[in-house]
Amino acid sequence: MKIQWSLILALVFALITAVFAVINVEPVQVNLLFNSVHIPLILLILGSTLIGGIIVGSFGIYRGYRLQKEVKLLSSKLAQIQEATGYEFPENENLDTEQQPAEKDISTPQA
Repeated sequence: MKIQWSLILALVFALITAVFAVINVEPVQVNLLFNSVHIPLILLILGSTLIGGIIVGSFGIYRGYRLQKEVKLLSSKLAQIQEATGYEFPENENLDTEQQPAEKDISTPQA
């Protein structure tokens, strides 16, 4: 569900950016370090948005890679500790039987 909301928000942001860019089509002067260039404002807006998206996406990919590496490291540490101590995780079947309430015998009332 989170991915769907992220996609919807990204599409709304892209639509707003596109409308804003189409409204501003007149050429502007961009001063670079040693030169100045006249380009349409629409290209400047779309280019800046694209570069910003690439930077944010790069940070997201880096964070995902770092988290995967940490999960892999912690999984190997867990396996080493389990091997050293002989501990085994309880299986799901054992957890299900512990959560069920005990059945009561209500067939004959006692006096």
